[in-house]
This record gives sequence, C-alpha cells and structure tokens, in this order.
Amino acid sequence: MADQDISRRQFLSASALLTAGAGLLSTSGFGFPAYIKNLGKPNSLFNGVQVGAITYSWRSLPGGAEDILKYCIDANISAIELMGPTGESFAGAPEGPKMPPWTGGKRPELTDEQKAAQAEHLIKMAEWRAKVPMDKFVQLRKMYNDAGVSIYAFKPSALGEKNTDQEVDYALRAAKALGANQATIEQPNDPAQTKRLGDIAAKNKVYVGYHGHTQQTPTWWDTALNQSKYNAMNFDMGHYVAAGFDPIPLIETKHDHIVSMHVKDRKNKENGGANVPWGQGDTPITAALELMRTRKYKFPATIELEYEIPAGSDAVKETAKCVEYAKKALGA
Repeated sequence: MADQDISRRQFLSASALLTAGAGLLSTSGFGFPAYIKNLGKPNSLFNGVQVGAITYSWRSLPGGAEDILKYCIDANISAIELMGPTGESFAGAPEGPKMPPWTGGKRPELTDEQKAAQAEHLIKMAEWRAKVPMDKFVQLRKMYNDAGVSIYAFKPSALGEKNTDQEVDYALRAAKALGANQATIEQPNDPAQTKRLGDIAAKNKVYVGYHGHTQQTPTWWDTALNQSKYNAMNFDMGHYVAAGFDPIPLIETKHDHIVSMHVKDRKNKENGGANVPWGQGDTPITAALELMRTRKYKFPATIELEYEIPAGSDAVKETAKCVEYAKKALGA
C-alpha cells in the first residue's frame, strides 16, 4: 500500500506540473496545442538569421517535391531556394527528354538528335508556361509550409534571353505563388536582358536575384541594379572568394540589394579555388553570418553543397553538417 500511495502522489505531482506548464504556455501567447503541433518541424532560423539551402545541393538524389521536402526535414532546413524542375514537374510540366548525366562536373556533348529533342521540349515548355494556372504552385507552397518549410526563391530556366516575355512573367508569378519574393538566374552579359527582366519584375513586384561565379567583382551587378529596383543580387560568397575578393566589405556596402546569399567554402584564388567542406577553406563563413546577425540583415544565407561528398555519406547528411556549422557560428 505504501508503494501505491507513493506512486499515486508522484502521478498527481507530475500532472500538476504538466497543467502548470500548459498554463504558462497559454499565458505566454503560444498555447499548449500549438506547441505540440510544432514539434518535429525543421527550424534553421538561428538568432534572427535564416539559414536555408538551394535544392541543387541534393542534385545527386531524386528531385520530386516530396523527396525535397523529406531532405529539408532530415537536414533541419526550414527555408529553401527551389530549383525549377521540382516545382514545374509538380505543376504538370511536359516531361523532358532523357539527357546523359554530367561526368566529372561537366555537361557531356549532346548528339544532334539530343539537341533536336531538347529544342522541341523548350517549345513545349514555353507553350505550357504561357497557360498554366498557379493552383499547383499554391498547393506546393501549402504542402511545404504545413511541414515547416518556406520557399523564398524559385529558379526555373525561364528567365533567359531566348525565353519569351510570357515565360518571364510566368516565372515571377510562379515564384509569388510559391511564397517567394525572388526568382533567381545567372546574371546575363547583355544589359538589355537585365533591363527586360527588371521591367517585368517591377510589374509583378518580385525581385530577380542575379547569381554569379568567379566573374563576380565589387561592381559586377551595378548596371543591373541601376536599371530597376527589382533587379537584385543572389550573391555567392564562395565564388567571390575564389575570384580573389573579400566578401565582407561587399556585404556591408550592398546588403540593401542582396535578396539571398549562397554560402559555400572555397579556397581563395591564390590557393587554387577548390570547393571544400565548411571550415577547411578561405571563405569567412562565420564572420559573414555574425555580420548578418549583428546588423540584422534579413536576406537568407543559402547553403549550396558543391564539395565532393565523402565516402559513406550523402548530400542530405552533408547539408545537415552545414546547418550545424551555421547554428554554432550564430551562437544558437
């Protein structure tokens, strides 16, 4: 009986503590049911800095919408830059021709038949983009949001010089339907093209974020930025280091124009420029993240996994390591 009395008292005590805890949660404005609902969702917002990932990081794995969402949850990623094929396939885009896989980081030379099939597919895509409703993009957004993942950027192959104005308009409307404030693209060399994109972006009130590689310089974006307030920077600090520059001064001077920033670790130009695991290169990742935290910059820091995946690991595990690196750097 004594043991039963003790067990009963322990149960009542624990129940009282649980009830009190629920009451504290409710009075704090968070409600106990809401607390339970959010358990198990990813959270890569660390001390005010949104750490995200471009889904290109998982290019070695299946790229369906459900697949990508699972990678986000497994890697604790709560915000992403979504590559076009994942979103467009979910929305019912025509299936493209099978192309040979990249080897050694290089695109293989296509045969004449493959080139013709690709050209035919681009025509079909333009026709599809011109008339596709936004319902499926909204549905994709809801599916991700319900799981705790937001989409802040969309990168379809619809913003190039050969794409029609209708396709560009589609890309920006699709970005907005996904919940993103930007569509991203490799910055064109022709100022007329950045002017065209900026004008269409202004009509949709969605930014075009221009990405670069080792051609980036401190003034590389200036022409596009001066053409439209909706022309912006999808800055890549790793490539910038490999080009021979320090990214910290650029972030400080152009932060108002940066809508997202790719984060990777590369050796600097003098050391060969290789992509390496975080912490082994010359990119000041920790300093950049600390600057974002201190200055309260609101653009996301986008993990882009480009170093060689070690034996026994995979792209999701390596992305998760980058998340933990960023979390530690931000003191979370």
